[in-house]
Amino acid sequence: MSLSPDITDLLARARADLRMGVPVVLGRGQGLLILAAETLKAARLAEVIALEGVSDLVLTGRRAQTLKARAYDGDVARVVLPRDATVRWVQALADPADDLTHPMKGPLETRRSGDATLHRLAVALAKSARLLPAVVALPVKEASVFADRHGLTCLDADAAGPRIGASIVFDEVISARVPLRAAEDARLHVFRPEDGSEEHYAIEIGRPDRAAPVLARLHSACFTGDLLGSLKCDCGPQLNGALTAMGAAGEGILLYLNQEGRGIGLANKMRAYALQDQGFDTVEANHRLGFEDDERDFRIGSELLRRLGFSAVRLMTNNPAKIDMMTRNGIEVAERVPLRVGENPHNAAYLATKMRKSGHIL
Repeated sequence: MSLSPDITDLLARARADLRMGVPVVLGRGQGLLILAAETLKAARLAEVIALEGVSDLVLTGRRAQTLKARAYDGDVARVVLPRDATVRWVQALADPADDLTHPMKGPLETRRSGDATLHRLAVALAKSARLLPAVVALPVKEASVFADRHGLTCLDADAAGPRIGASIVFDEVISARVPLRAAEDARLHVFRPEDGSEEHYAIEIGRPDRAAPVLARLHSACFTGDLLGSLKCDCGPQLNGALTAMGAAGEGILLYLNQEGRGIGLANKMRAYALQDQGFDTVEANHRLGFEDDERDFRIGSELLRRLGFSAVRLMTNNPAKIDMMTRNGIEVAERVPLRVGENPHNAAYLATKMRKSGHIL
């Protein structure tokens, strides 16, 4: 048995490092030194610029499109970092908060030669850390030696790449009875992923028959809607409506998945809200931030249902993508149960966008 961290451990460490502004090294031979743009500090940026080589600011293709920068690598763009670049300059390119007040950020030179595999992995790692998908990157020789010399986390790209975005293995930590207003006969199951990411929960109402389709909902966490009663979305009413329906039926399963803001995290969701206040819809806001329309991993829901012993559901949803995901991952959707609640003047445009651009049935 080895006491050394494996690739899963190192990925968790790398995410934490990036969130704290600590550099991470990708690769073993020819590699890449990366720093998250969001947590970049002036001293570290100066150290990177002083090193031998030319640095890049790596952005997603979505963000590059907003900046009118050529993304020669398709889903990522490598913007050449000027030798006099400042933290403010880097973060202005990474964060769209001031795009409308300071729209002229170029001209930007983007790299069109060389392999962008490690750069693509760097952006995926920043996303998985719930940071803005933008990193400062510098090629380094003998990457593992460089990392050891500076005490930095080093990830083998061949091992790390497949693990980012791969299906997650869960352990059920505990379950206990939790009487709810909507259903007194309820149990809460806590599932902890082995990769060190967020825990997810299952609320079991009654004692559903594992051999029959169970009334079920996949509910993505929404701090503002579920806890604060925000009127900008319909999440809180959907959560309460689903639990009430399950309580009335005497059984059901609600999976509470910690994928805030369609999988981009609460901070980035608030950035999207700020962009919506500037006139962009929810999809446009995500794109300006550098994210896709929806970054959630709905495979988690099917995995947790299997862990609980279910193979078929009557799914409470307005989102056909959830049905497709369940079917692709081996869970039969015997029926779609509509859940149309929570519309108000503050979220009417948001719901219209979900229907028009995301295919929701409302």
